[in-house]
Amino acid sequence: AVPKTRILATGGASHNTTILQVLSDVFNAPVYTIDTANSACLGSAYRAIHGLVAERNVSLADVVKSAPEPRLAVTPTAGAEEV
Repeated sequence: AVPKTRILATGGASHNTTILQVLSDVFNAPVYTIDTANSACLGSAYRAIHGLVAERNVSLADVVKSAPEPRLAVTPTAGAEEV
């Protein structure tokens, strides 16, 4: 089974609920955010850690288990997919 789509918004625009609502409505998917500054750097750091432990066959999923849990910011407006 294919998991349902969800969007993880980061950066400055992730603090603007109007922008998040547009994303949610256009893609008909819930939008989540994380309360982490410099999220692009955070992603790079997780990839670097993954590279360091790659010889031990540690998956990226295992590396990011300690990542902050995303919180639901907005859900699609009812009927938006019909527009």
